[in-house]
Amino acid sequence: MPDLPDLNSLNYTVLIPYNGTIDTGGNSMEQDLNVCYKTGDIAWMITSTALVLLMIPGVGFFYSGLARRKSALSLLWLSMVATGLVSFQWFLWGYSLAFSHTAGKFIGDLSNIGFRNVLAQPSVGSPKVPDLVFAIFQGMFAAITVALAVGGVAERGRMAPCLVFMFVWTTVIYDPIACWTWNPSGWVFKMGGLDFAGGTPVHIASGSAALAYSLMLGKRRGHGTHELNYRPHNVTHVVIGTVFLWVGWFGFNAGSALSANLRAVMAAVVTNLAASVGGITWCLLDYRLERKFSTVGFCSGVVAGLVAITPGSGYVPAWSAVVYGVVAGVACNYGTKLKYLLRIDDSLDVFAVHAIGGLCGNLLTGLFAADYIVRLDGFSSISGGFLNRHYIQLAYQFCDSVTGMAYSFVGSCIILFIINLIPGLRLRAREDDEIMGIDDAEIGEFAYDYVEITRDVVNGVEAELCDHSSLITQKHELRT
Repeated sequence: MPDLPDLNSLNYTVLIPYNGTIDTGGNSMEQDLNVCYKTGDIAWMITSTALVLLMIPGVGFFYSGLARRKSALSLLWLSMVATGLVSFQWFLWGYSLAFSHTAGKFIGDLSNIGFRNVLAQPSVGSPKVPDLVFAIFQGMFAAITVALAVGGVAERGRMAPCLVFMFVWTTVIYDPIACWTWNPSGWVFKMGGLDFAGGTPVHIASGSAALAYSLMLGKRRGHGTHELNYRPHNVTHVVIGTVFLWVGWFGFNAGSALSANLRAVMAAVVTNLAASVGGITWCLLDYRLERKFSTVGFCSGVVAGLVAITPGSGYVPAWSAVVYGVVAGVACNYGTKLKYLLRIDDSLDVFAVHAIGGLCGNLLTGLFAADYIVRLDGFSSISGGFLNRHYIQLAYQFCDSVTGMAYSFVGSCIILFIINLIPGLRLRAREDDEIMGIDDAEIGEFAYDYVEITRDVVNGVEAELCDHSSLITQKHELRT
């Protein structure tokens, strides 16, 4: 065997344990603040942040495709604006309220307002990454949660009050739930609740908020009659949105390991498997009724599987992902019928897919969580779930889920009620605006060029010119 080189003689940065005492983690003018972290971990987290950002237009395309043509652009607009608005809120005080080092059981303080002192100190999420990396990664989580929630606005909600709702909801609802779930000071974290990537803060919270928004807005004009066509106007958009979500979810779940390690790889494996099985399950359930292989059904099942595996992706073995996919596909498929029982027009089934999918995922995590999977990151440890004979874990998961759902739904209703009382911030669009379409009434732009052509050429002033030109052509043809 050839002699191995002395590793200490190679030109690389030696990793040293963090031993700083100041809030920023150190003085970058006097020391190299990178020496406490692996460059591979930071590179993976930056990549994961970009992948989660990719999911946000994916939500927009998915929602846009499911909606009617005349309101398609408004849902794309809302998803993109959610990114900008929530990113500012997260910088201003959102990150501090959720992940400050001096947080309480329910919410953080303002010690990191405006990203104050957010630099090189190990984050509350993991000692493997500094505050600054953790902050931008979690900021994308906040943005996509809001993008999911505003699906309840579809086809009859005004844009201005929705923007106010985004900012207030992130501050009052999302930040506290994120704090108590993921911050080591939070009550769910201390209780022992397991939520790897957002079963409660992201999916249950957003699904419940969408249900609340749908309730407060009321049913769409013509709901329950032949006037309202429930068929998606653009299935291609639904597929594109699903692809963006499926790809981005690798960063969403595997990135939540907060390090480039085997636990992240296992999270990626179960994410893909649960999505695949969920899509097939939903598709087969729809086939038994229609004898058609629904593209929308498959895409909905993929998203349901992704939602369900989210809280357990860093806790459960690969074989359990099959169960996640089947349960999510069945539960979310039948969950779409709940809106009829509740008499609420949740037009995009956000509650059925995200809230019910998140609830299933949380409970299944309490069942399948395995101590050896968590240990794949090299340092974490848990007592496991029900199959690890840690039976109380199911109760922890149920408590976390119900609390998050109730807080988000009731809190969202209160926020929306107050916003609707403010002059100029009426939630619902006028009836004539709803008939014309939210794109035209609220944005003045359209997802498709021919909408402009139809409005201006066929029905507008130019129609008269077209008619006059047509008469001249007909006379010329008769003469010849």
